[in-house]
Amino acid sequence: MTAIRLLLVDDDPLVRAGLSFMLGGAGDVEIVGEAADGHEVGALVDRTRPDVVLMDIRMPVVDGLTATERLRGRADAPQVIVLTTFHADEQVLRALRAGAAGFVLKDTPPAEILDAVRRVAAGDPVLSPAVTRRLMEHAAGSAADTRRTRARTRVAALNDREREVAVAVGRGLANAAIASELFMSVATVKTHVSRILAKLDLNNRVQVALLVYDAGLLDDEGEAGAGH
Repeated sequence: MTAIRLLLVDDDPLVRAGLSFMLGGAGDVEIVGEAADGHEVGALVDRTRPDVVLMDIRMPVVDGLTATERLRGRADAPQVIVLTTFHADEQVLRALRAGAAGFVLKDTPPAEILDAVRRVAAGDPVLSPAVTRRLMEHAAGSAADTRRTRARTRVAALNDREREVAVAVGRGLANAAIASELFMSVATVKTHVSRILAKLDLNNRVQVALLVYDAGLLDDEGEAGAGH
């Protein structure tokens, strides 16, 4: 099995050393490079071709948000996991909207960070519906109405079936569960998800989930809301 190529980005050398020690010891992970600031990331990605970037959100020159936005705007961009000290933070939410596949806290046990890297490399987001709700609640405020209007306008581009699949993605369901619930094959679900991503110009399922929450299509329990 090909090892997951991982790039570490954090301005604290002790954090980088700890992550390298913890994650580099796994047989299926190869640490291909380290960066101390976001401005180094583009050149390092070109040189090392990582599958996943573990990105600190707060750095002194170019922060993790800006670096994530730049990376995810590139063709064949690596997956990004945001590394943070905060459970709910506006910068984390912005990084997720920019295309990060999830986030982990710096005090997360090593085994869970490793699991997150493996899941993201396999194409699975590392963001539960409960965490999504906390982030959305944290970001709620004066811009909420504008955000909802914009989100609903974008969701309107989907047909009824795609909308159902998008809501199921927002609820955190895997493809097999969506297939069972909506009485379709897993292959058909995958096709719908691909079309949703293309129509909405999104990178991953996390962004679909955030858009569904923005549009008000889920209630506080993560179920389909009245707008569905």
